[in-house]
Amino acid sequence: MNTIKKEVRTTYEISKSRFITSLKPVESIDDAKLFFAQIKDEFDDATHNVTTYIIGKTGEAGHYSDDGEPSGTAGLPALDVFRKNKITNFACVITRYFGGIKLGAGGLIRAYSTAASLALKEAGISEIIEYMHLEIEFAYPFHDIIENRLQNVTIISREFSTNIKMIIKINRNNFEKVKDMLIYTTNNMIKITIL
Repeated sequence: MNTIKKEVRTTYEISKSRFITSLKPVESIDDAKLFFAQIKDEFDDATHNVTTYIIGKTGEAGHYSDDGEPSGTAGLPALDVFRKNKITNFACVITRYFGGIKLGAGGLIRAYSTAASLALKEAGISEIIEYMHLEIEFAYPFHDIIENRLQNVTIISREFSTNIKMIIKINRNNFEKVKDMLIYTTNNMIKITIL
């Protein structure tokens, strides 16, 4: 899954209607609802404030509202932009000021999709990396080679007693690779504990 890099606001205009997209990274549904309330207060004179969010590691919590637009023409097209890019942990409000020219269902779908796409492009996409902590314990003769092999890994702590103990932080996707490297380097003379 991915998320957005930063909070942004973009404006898109079509047929005299103005679409202002406010997009923000959030960690919870409560954060998203608070953001929605702030934007609705800021743009309380708008014709519509269409809201969307997806929250969770796998995007398990999702929501959209058409806020008075014809059903399925506003919130869902905006939400689909984020789903297609596997974006989670964001809240988005697309504020519409009606310009007097009706866009029709297809026009609304395109307008809300475009508004969401422009904001997403401006915010930038970053991959969500899950980390894990390992405690490794090994004999002193392996110290230099292990330190050398762990150059691209964050070493959180080192403890020197009978053996050397380290707590390291690694990308969860690299666990098997790091574990195999440590076992191979020490000829299986290492204790690896997932914290």
